[in-house]
Amino acid sequence: MPQSIYEKYGGFSAISRVVMTFYEMALDSDQIGDYFADVDMARLIDHQTKFISSLLGGPASFSDERLEAVHRALAITHDDFDEMGALLKAALEQHGLSEPDVRATLALIETKRNVIVHRDAA
Repeated sequence: MPQSIYEKYGGFSAISRVVMTFYEMALDSDQIGDYFADVDMARLIDHQTKFISSLLGGPASFSDERLEAVHRALAITHDDFDEMGALLKAALEQHGLSEPDVRATLALIETKRNVIVHRDAA
């Protein structure tokens, strides 16, 4: 049985470290940093770790309906989503994921673009 990306890199704790690195970069981003101004970052990091873990073969699961409901009021644009992807790519690379695993992870995140980006976004 092939090993999932989640298992290959050490599971929840490894994904959590990637997510923490991602948010360190996101908070400094001129494009998306303002989204996190009044956010409970510890809670957000926990949710994001569960979300990414679920995409990579981990135990949690998130419905598209829930993802859409959580992001609806944020008015996230395609440019914001692209910035998030670029920062996540950098975080994944910084934590030693192979290039094919980085691409696979970003492809999985991309499958959620239509439920995360605001419907009226350009």
